[in-house]
Amino acid sequence: MRMKKTIYIIVGCISVVLGIIGIFVPGLPTTPFLLLSSWLFYNSSKRLHDALHRSKWLGPYLRRFQERKGVGWKTKAMSIVCMWTMISISAFAVFENWHVRLLLLGLGVIGTCSVLFIVPNARKKGEKKLENFSPK
Repeated sequence: MRMKKTIYIIVGCISVVLGIIGIFVPGLPTTPFLLLSSWLFYNSSKRLHDALHRSKWLGPYLRRFQERKGVGWKTKAMSIVCMWTMISISAFAVFENWHVRLLLLGLGVIGTCSVLFIVPNARKKGEKKLENFSPK
């Protein structure tokens, strides 16, 4: 059990660092890494979990996701634009091998589909989920 907690803390710290880097590097997501860190810390260290959520710079990403239960369309659009910008630069300016280009483009399509169809959409403030609505 102690070993599991230690591994969770180490992976959580790495995930926090990747999330911080994602704030500054286009194409690298921030919120998913912070959500992963939050879950890992929740299962290993209450002190680190609370510190992450109280953090001046990282806490707002987590609170915004928790409060709205997803990611807004503007954020999704921006992440897709950044992702395709980096993929295009890599595929057409860096690599000349067409196999690598096809691989990058395929991964870009998978990433785009993930953002559009798997990542939940944020609700507007005060908006209720449709399945929770029950007419009287």
